[in-house]
Amino acid sequence: MTNNKANTFSIIGSMKTKSKVEKSAQVVFTTCAFFAVLAVFSITLYMIINGAPALSKVGISDILFGTVWKPTASEPFYGILYVIMTSIIGTFLSILIGVPIGLFTAIFLAEVAPKKLAGIVKPAVELLAGIPSVIYGLLGLLLLNPIMYQWELLIFKNDPDHQFTGGANLISAVIVLAIMILPTVINISESALKAVPRHLKEASLALGGSHIQTIFKVMIPAAKSGIVTAIVLGVGRAIGEAMAISLVSGSSVNMPLPFNSVRFLTTAIVSEMGYASDLHREVLFTIGLVLFLFIMIINLLLTKVLKKGEKENDK
Repeated sequence: MTNNKANTFSIIGSMKTKSKVEKSAQVVFTTCAFFAVLAVFSITLYMIINGAPALSKVGISDILFGTVWKPTASEPFYGILYVIMTSIIGTFLSILIGVPIGLFTAIFLAEVAPKKLAGIVKPAVELLAGIPSVIYGLLGLLLLNPIMYQWELLIFKNDPDHQFTGGANLISAVIVLAIMILPTVINISESALKAVPRHLKEASLALGGSHIQTIFKVMIPAAKSGIVTAIVLGVGRAIGEAMAISLVSGSSVNMPLPFNSVRFLTTAIVSEMGYASDLHREVLFTIGLVLFLFIMIINLLLTKVLKKGEKENDK
């Protein structure tokens, strides 16, 4: 009888304890979610407060559509159109190069590579993710820029109007960015492919599909959500990179042509924030606001594309 009472008391006590733990966990999770939303809201508000004043002082068209950047001249100009174009074109080209290579590498690791070979390639990819961005910049400066300069000399040797960059140009920046986004795209895409239910692959093979057909017709569509996430994070890495790009791009405001020295939105802030003051500093915050909006728009567009694809798959 005593044992039954003890057992009854134990069960009730455990239920009360479980209820307290669940309530405490709910409070913790809600608090964390609140601070995440608060952080996004605070960053947005801070960028608007600090970036908007220059738009009214200089003029939206003069900043966003001006092509001359001379913030320290006696008659200053704050046009960032070429800087915006460089970021858009540079990011697009790096994604165009990096995403297919990263996706195919992920497919290789997840579906094709022997275990021993995958055991060698996988740590190498993870090592790429751990290399500081300044190292990528230094390697680009020492290895890539001299090659680009030789090409530049060969292509423009009879062009007296070309301004030689020493290899620090848009192509160098795009290649470095494409390499830097590879670990993100590979790791997340590989995880997404491995998370595809095994019965989907087996059903495709059982119906007579080849291994390659199964990968491209079944597994990649099933892993599309994770792959799009990899692309979004890759875009974020490419847009937000500053240190490596400042070393290989030349950091000059020019039309974003392949062999021109160029400046990205991030490098514009990094290279001048240290000595900027007054209106010049406010315009740099405006560049930060443009960069922030640029990233938000890309994320929203990719998310919309992903949701549209999921709806089509459901149908």
